[in-house]
Amino acid sequence: MERRIPMSQRPISQQLGASQSTERKHDGSGLWTFWFEILCVLSAIGLIIAHFVTLWEHRSHWTVWQLLAIALAWVAADFVSGIVHWLADTWGSEKFPILGPRFIRPFRVHHDTPTSFLECNFFDTNGDTCLIAVPILISLFWLPLNTHWGMSVLTFGVCFCAFAVPTNQIHQWAHMPHSPRWVRFLQRCGIVLSNEEHARHHTLPYEGHYCITTGFCNRWLERVRFFRGLEWLITAVTGVPARSEEQRQLNERQKQGTNSQF
Repeated sequence: MERRIPMSQRPISQQLGASQSTERKHDGSGLWTFWFEILCVLSAIGLIIAHFVTLWEHRSHWTVWQLLAIALAWVAADFVSGIVHWLADTWGSEKFPILGPRFIRPFRVHHDTPTSFLECNFFDTNGDTCLIAVPILISLFWLPLNTHWGMSVLTFGVCFCAFAVPTNQIHQWAHMPHSPRWVRFLQRCGIVLSNEEHARHHTLPYEGHYCITTGFCNRWLERVRFFRGLEWLITAVTGVPARSEEQRQLNERQKQGTNSQF
């Protein structure tokens, strides 16, 4: 059954009545970037598999703490996805060196044209999260596995990466009107982010429901106004208002869209 994409997930120019020509889209990857993303994805998958093999070989040392570590990793992956998403949406500029075009711009462009994200291929979609996960996964090899705390930390670390690595893929599925049947099952069970939950974020001014791995943390963070409190604190210390750069760009695009109608 086809799922209708909510108005909040349509291009910002359609929400504001602006010209289609003002829309921005994801830049995609160049040749060398594409091959680097393939390397990152394959490395992350290989390291995760290697760690799971290690955990299985040390299964005689498993305790109840392993179950707790897995549950905490599932929650932590969602929470961290929200922190990263909030940072990219709220602070900084697309003109920042390295971080601007690679980290901040994709999130800002995604607000303009949410469904253009669907045009990204598998490696372009998942390359960045894998790039971040690889150093973490490598560092886990230094844990002492002959101790309970070492096994628990390894379990948490590898499960955290296993849950966090597909975050952008899960995000992409949440924008698909025709996601695979097994993905829809996971969405209904609340194991991964659903279309309906993520649609709550794609409502102007995009200041809530940032968690995009499972969406589990959103209800609790919104209830205690977690991100609003962080924004108040940062603004009080630095004097920089939240989302100032994105609001400036939005005003410019609104003006361009209005001018194009005359």
